[in-house]
Amino acid sequence: MLHMKNRLQNLSKQAKLKKNTFQSVIKKIKKRPPKNFDYIMLDIHQKVFEKIDCLTCANCCKTTSPIVTEKDIERIAKFLKLKPQQFIAQYLQRDTDELWMMQQTPCVFLADDNYCLIYEVRPKACREYPHLDRKKNYQLLNLHLKNTEICPAVFDALDLLSEKV
Repeated sequence: MLHMKNRLQNLSKQAKLKKNTFQSVIKKIKKRPPKNFDYIMLDIHQKVFEKIDCLTCANCCKTTSPIVTEKDIERIAKFLKLKPQQFIAQYLQRDTDELWMMQQTPCVFLADDNYCLIYEVRPKACREYPHLDRKKNYQLLNLHLKNTEICPAVFDALDLLSEKV
C-alpha cells in the first residue's frame, strides 16, 4: 500500500518526463497501426494487471469523474431505489459537452477501503477503465496519454508499448 502511495505521488511527474517518448510512440502507431495492435494491447493489459491491484490505488475514483450514460442512470437509480431524476439531482452534473458526470471527486461511492459501493451497477466508463483491453485501441492512444498521469497501469502499459514499438 505504501508503495502505491509513493507511486501516485510521483506519477504525474513521471508521466510528464515520459510524455515526449509516449507521444512519439503514439504518432508512430497512429501512422501505421499494427494489424495485431489490439492483441498487443491485450497482452500488455494482462502483464500490467499481474502487478497492479486497483484496490491499492483507486486514483481514478479519487481524481476524475466518469461520464454517466442514460442507461447507467437508470441502472444505478434502480439499485439505489431512487427515481432517475432523484439520482441525477443528488449525484450528477452536466460537463462542458452537456454529458452527465458525477458531481464530486473523490466519487461518493468510493469507500475508505477503495471498494466501490455500487460496483455491480457502476457506470460503463468505470467498468471499462482504463480502456487498455478495448477493441480498436489505437483510437484510444491520446486518451491513454492523458491517463498516464492518473493511472499507474496506463503509465506502465505505455512504457511497455514504447519498448515494443
